[in-house]
Amino acid sequence: MPAETLEKIAGTRPRNVRLMGLDLGTKTIGVAISDSAHSIATPVRVVQRTKFTRDIVELGKIIRDYDIGGYVLGYPLNMDGTMGPRCDAVQSFAAEMLNHPDIFGEKPWIALWDERLSTAAMTDFLIDTVDISRTKRKQVIDKLAAQYILQGALDFIQASGL
Repeated sequence: MPAETLEKIAGTRPRNVRLMGLDLGTKTIGVAISDSAHSIATPVRVVQRTKFTRDIVELGKIIRDYDIGGYVLGYPLNMDGTMGPRCDAVQSFAAEMLNHPDIFGEKPWIALWDERLSTAAMTDFLIDTVDISRTKRKQVIDKLAAQYILQGALDFIQASGL
């Protein structure tokens, strides 16, 4: 298994570097980054998915620009906590990351974080608090979902004292 749940590997995370949070959808990848203290997540952008090799080139630009040292991937567990086909897709993506050390680094630190309802939570937030059209919501929802995922992971790390 190329990636482990954050609960298992939080203590081994790289220090004093930014982490990248990814919301891996079938059509887009939402991207967020943390500060180097691992306390605040900020949405960055949405990458339109085409092919893995093209997708990682786009991610590579962000990784270089922000000096990323580790990765938190949203892990879409089923509502009952079991793994479904989307979890397999995330694991496959993580495995492919290992094959590209020029982009993701040698032996990258990759953590999985339960993302159940992250997109729904951000959609509700945008509908309830921001007057934004459906079209504009679609343009920002994935990077906000990535921020939500990453912030949840950072909050877990902070609460754990790790």
